[in-house]
Amino acid sequence: MLRELPGGAAVQQDEARITAVTADAPISAPTHGGRAKCLQRLVRLDLPVPHTVALGFAAVRDIARGVPPDTATILGHFPEDALLCVRPSSEDPDWGGPGAILNIGMNGARHAALSETLGEEAATSLYFRFVQAYAVHVARLDPDMFDEIEGAGQQALGEALRAYEDETEEPFPQDRAVQLSAVLRSMARAWEGTTARLLRRAKGAPDDAGLGLVVQEMAFGLGAGECGSGVLQLVDSTAGEARVTGRYLSQSQGREALRESDAALYLERDPRGPSLEERAPEVFAELLAHGRLMREKLRDEMQVEFTLENGRLYILDGVRVARAPRAALRIAVQLAEEGIISRHEALMRIEPRALSELLHRQVAPGARRNRLARGVAASPGAASGRVVFSAEAAQAAAARGEAAVLVRRETSPSDIRGMHAAVAVLTERGGMTSHAAVIGRGLGLPCVVGASELRFQMGKKQLTAPDGRTLREGDIITVDGTSGDVLAGAPAMVEAALDDAFQTFLGWADEARDIGVRANADTPADAQTARNFMAQGIGLCRTEHMFFEADRLTPMREMIFADTPEDRRAALDRLLPMQRGDFIELFRIMQGQPVCIRLFDPPLHEFLPSDRAGLRDLADALDLPLSDVTRRVEAMGEYNPMLGMRGVRLGIAVPEIYEMQARAIFEATVEASREGAPVVPEIMIPLVSAKREVELVKTRVDSVAAAVSTEKAARFSYRLGVMVETPRACLRAGDIAQHAAFLSFGTNDLTQMTYGLSRDDAGRFMSAYVEQRVFAEDPFHVLDVDGVGELLSIGAERGRAARPDVTLSLCGEHGGHPESIAFCRKAGFDYVSCSPFRVPIARLAAAQLAIADKIAQPERLVAPISGA
Repeated sequence: MLRELPGGAAVQQDEARITAVTADAPISAPTHGGRAKCLQRLVRLDLPVPHTVALGFAAVRDIARGVPPDTATILGHFPEDALLCVRPSSEDPDWGGPGAILNIGMNGARHAALSETLGEEAATSLYFRFVQAYAVHVARLDPDMFDEIEGAGQQALGEALRAYEDETEEPFPQDRAVQLSAVLRSMARAWEGTTARLLRRAKGAPDDAGLGLVVQEMAFGLGAGECGSGVLQLVDSTAGEARVTGRYLSQSQGREALRESDAALYLERDPRGPSLEERAPEVFAELLAHGRLMREKLRDEMQVEFTLENGRLYILDGVRVARAPRAALRIAVQLAEEGIISRHEALMRIEPRALSELLHRQVAPGARRNRLARGVAASPGAASGRVVFSAEAAQAAAARGEAAVLVRRETSPSDIRGMHAAVAVLTERGGMTSHAAVIGRGLGLPCVVGASELRFQMGKKQLTAPDGRTLREGDIITVDGTSGDVLAGAPAMVEAALDDAFQTFLGWADEARDIGVRANADTPADAQTARNFMAQGIGLCRTEHMFFEADRLTPMREMIFADTPEDRRAALDRLLPMQRGDFIELFRIMQGQPVCIRLFDPPLHEFLPSDRAGLRDLADALDLPLSDVTRRVEAMGEYNPMLGMRGVRLGIAVPEIYEMQARAIFEATVEASREGAPVVPEIMIPLVSAKREVELVKTRVDSVAAAVSTEKAARFSYRLGVMVETPRACLRAGDIAQHAAFLSFGTNDLTQMTYGLSRDDAGRFMSAYVEQRVFAEDPFHVLDVDGVGELLSIGAERGRAARPDVTLSLCGEHGGHPESIAFCRKAGFDYVSCSPFRVPIARLAAAQLAIADKIAQPERLVAPISGA
């Protein structure tokens, strides 16, 4: 009779239920779990594995539903006097499972017999351990009942048996079949419990994930001669460096060597203490050989669980070495360089998001986390510093050489200088695409936003945690932008790891990927970071951030207050050399790589003060009456400035701004091209929704280009394009593309306008929306491929139809997400652009997508990398 099992495998029902682990047994991870399959591989390698029987997922599900296990068939595979252990075998070892139960079959008769062969002390210890494990994990008794048992030996065993009988009102079971049946039933039910399901789900397991169980003959780690147990691995789990690690403990079982490390021995010779290599050199050499064989044949770094029984070595199990992200990457590189796995397989083994932990300082694993509150993990990494409540205070702290955490209700462009000076940012409001989050990711600055659990009292300069603790300016906190935690104090940290393995790994990714990756960079520091991470140019340079420096803010405000074009030009003439210098430095850093510069975008009110003190300072700077300044600022207010006079609308209404920027770009192009590789700048018009807007701006930009070319007696070329961030621009992309060399889709604003959501305020209710499945994910965090994605597809299709050579890209915050990159590849985009610290993540994600396509379609050739 055939029975369909998980994974679509059809095997004999009896074989799927109870299968001896032999070299040719029908065992697979989807039907029996990863542990059972690994043990079969060890058997095939002729390693000394004790006899083992595997129960498939179907058998365990039936046991959980109340069907009695077929203990007679299971026990028929083992000698009558053999003690057994049962271990879980889930499809993915990371999904966990109930703990192992050892020494099943131990009873009064076996105790007497083993006392003759192993010695009374060892036999008594085996029996006591089993009674304790059975009572706690099978009978579900309180483990504290054993705390009152003092001493060891026969007396302790007798007290344990009496305690069991008192609690259960029945004698401890003596029949091996009864014991095994109860153990199997307990482990099967534990896997199906609600708590276990929730824990598995948190690790990415499906709700219907199956559990297998393996029943294995015990190899005693107690008795005469050299007996004990231990674990071995050939790499360090933290950094991935090749070295023998693990411990061995005499007279022990299972993983006790790790739990009782003070008494355990090192494995190889070590100046810190005695080792297994010194005590039993031949056994150590055999163990090392087995470990190396497993590494080579199982094609991964394995942790080997072993037991010595009177000097004889047994391999009980092998599991993938647990590894931190930096260790995982180095392990993958080492295995590929040794030819054990291919480069493509090495690339596929690393989750792209795991690279974030290599790019930033992190709270050390195992460090005590004194949590104050939790918010949205907006920019990865962790940093500790003293609380400050203003950008000016952050700058002052930096000048004193002190680390500061900038705390704001929400940040604005006027806080950028303070963000540059701070080591981390914490805000009360905001989501994944709020100002603080976007700038934080661009700077590589740890950032937690939307920390509404904290009470922000900006006037008193203090924070109050949910538990009542109060933090004042100067107190030390830690912002963990990877987890979203806000911690009191300064826990231990681990540094970023951009070593040779990291560079090699990403070099392989570049060889495999077929879509370009650029960076969003607003400053020379951002550009240098992008260059260090091998970005293929700058896909978005937001020029407005250059105007908030102290020496630029006054002429910017003078320009805003000017009444005539001549006065505006006079103020902008003071900004021109500063802008030109910015662009020259960007071009020099990028060394001939493309630099896409977005013309001025934000509404002008962002450059004006709103408080009384700021208005007074502005009146002094402009030599105007305070009443005039106040009236003028109020008159410039808009009901919804993000949908008002900004972007191309401002460029058309106040054309002097774009003319100044175009001149600065072209003069910088001439200057930088004389010093190095020819520069071909890309000029991007923001917030376009109509073809005529592009025509008007293009006419002015072309005129400035011609003037600069004549004045400088220099020839240069440039590309003019459009930032597509309104739904209408997507729908009319065919018209717009006729005047644009490229269409760069800005998905931050496009998502905002498509949904009618404020990206800065949506964080207040987005969690509830996702929890109640209104949205599958936060659309500002994960690209909405159904709604926003349809607009992108329409825009790309219509743009290419009108102009086949138009370059297509995505430059919103979604650009660094693997899901977004998958969409862009499918839609035929040339490149994506993302924050500098997301460039490595995008490079790996793009490579994995190309490799996955190649695996699915072996005949498909990987195209050359575009977007360079």
